[in-house]
Amino acid sequence: MEQIKIDYKSPEPQDYIDLRLAGSLSSKSWEGAKVGLENSLFSVSLWEQDSLVGFGRIIGDKGTVYQIVDVVVDPAYQGNGLGKKIMNELVSYLE
Repeated sequence: MEQIKIDYKSPEPQDYIDLRLAGSLSSKSWEGAKVGLENSLFSVSLWEQDSLVGFGRIIGDKGTVYQIVDVVVDPAYQGNGLGKKIMNELVSYLE
């Protein structure tokens, strides 16, 4: 495993959809993914070179309700603490 880079922007919709499917999450339409990602309050993307290998985001009303959603790590990268890294970043944002 090469060095994993962290990015605080949402990925492109197709990268998001592909990672969801790799991680056994439900499929989303490209249009739905685009709107959803654009309306995220905070996102954490993990990349190995040009490949999205982990992701998570926060949605909410910016006032009282926040929800952590879409936390997923590519199965080939699981067991290396990447899910924990994503969750730590998301929780830090909420604190």
